[in-house]
Amino acid sequence: MAENKRDYYEVLGVQKGANDDEIKKAYRKEAKKYHPDLNPDNKEAERKFKEVNEAYEVLSDSQKRARYDQFGHAGVDPNFGAGGAGAGGFGGGFDFGDLGDLFEGFFGGGFGGSSRRANPNAPRRGNDLHTSYTIGFFDACKGVKKDIEIAKMDSCPDCHGSGAQAGTQAQTCPECGGSGQVRVTQRTPLGAISTSKTCTRCSGKGKIINNPCTKCGGNGRVRVTKKISVDIPAGIDDGQTIALRGQGDNGINGGPAGDLNITITVRPDTLFRRDGYDIWCEIPVTYMQAVFGDELTVPTIDGKVKYTIPEGTQPGTVFRLRGKGVQRLNGRGNGDQFVEVTVEVPKGLNKTQKDALKSFEESLTDKQYEKRKGFFDKIKDMFD
Repeated sequence: MAENKRDYYEVLGVQKGANDDEIKKAYRKEAKKYHPDLNPDNKEAERKFKEVNEAYEVLSDSQKRARYDQFGHAGVDPNFGAGGAGAGGFGGGFDFGDLGDLFEGFFGGGFGGSSRRANPNAPRRGNDLHTSYTIGFFDACKGVKKDIEIAKMDSCPDCHGSGAQAGTQAQTCPECGGSGQVRVTQRTPLGAISTSKTCTRCSGKGKIINNPCTKCGGNGRVRVTKKISVDIPAGIDDGQTIALRGQGDNGINGGPAGDLNITITVRPDTLFRRDGYDIWCEIPVTYMQAVFGDELTVPTIDGKVKYTIPEGTQPGTVFRLRGKGVQRLNGRGNGDQFVEVTVEVPKGLNKTQKDALKSFEESLTDKQYEKRKGFFDKIKDMFD
């Protein structure tokens, strides 16, 4: 019964005013937590997985969500309140189906199980699947083709999705005529009340399979593990998602397949750091290279290049290699590479080396240390 259902916002763990992105993020988290693949033979997890999907189906639809916010579960569940105590006020012999047109405007469907109930044998789209895949730093920069294994619901190869053994076919349920619903009239002290209920003979499917397929048990689909070849484009970044249309769960009753969404995780590199489509790296130089300038061999994601630093290069100086960054996803050019110079101070000097450096230092004047001279001039002005 709808009145026993948990609040949909509570199911997804979001506030009532949550936006679409927050709802989608919460859904993915909960769906992954209770997914049947991660909880085999766990009936409680299966129940919660269905509950999460039901909540997302309503809250991700702006019209359904508006009805739910206004009327609660009654706004989205046509069975809510059917045959309840409030019905007595209408008197004996009243059929809730007569109110179908009136409640259509409020609830988007029949009330109390009217004839507008969805056809159980209509084509239904398969579920979208979500997975993640980890690639290397250079694979993300250059693009790569990978084979990914996924578990999905696929059409049964034995019965080709019919659910019936080869040579047989499903029959229309004689009890409900294929609608999956039957009308039930109950006598009450307030009169006769007619409601729609799920057909017990076909369990609401509208058809009966007398000889179910032994491979799929009559479901028409089986869970399989498939290897899918994925072209990961050059320029993809950590956390971005690739959508493969039609690679999700197979549809039901001939419906289209869902999509496969692959979220990419990129392993960091020990030498390069990425910022959007730009690449950053540090290159150490000696004290003498910084003083005299030098031609450096600089690594890039495309190989080594030569770059000459000028005389008197300071620590922390950054130079740019245009077009040496990551290819943009739209294919229009590349980012840049930024190289930061770090001056490495020598350690473990012997006495001769130290004496030589001291002699060199004593030969220098303040004019050759512009930053140092400027700093102490400011101190002098401040305190004197």
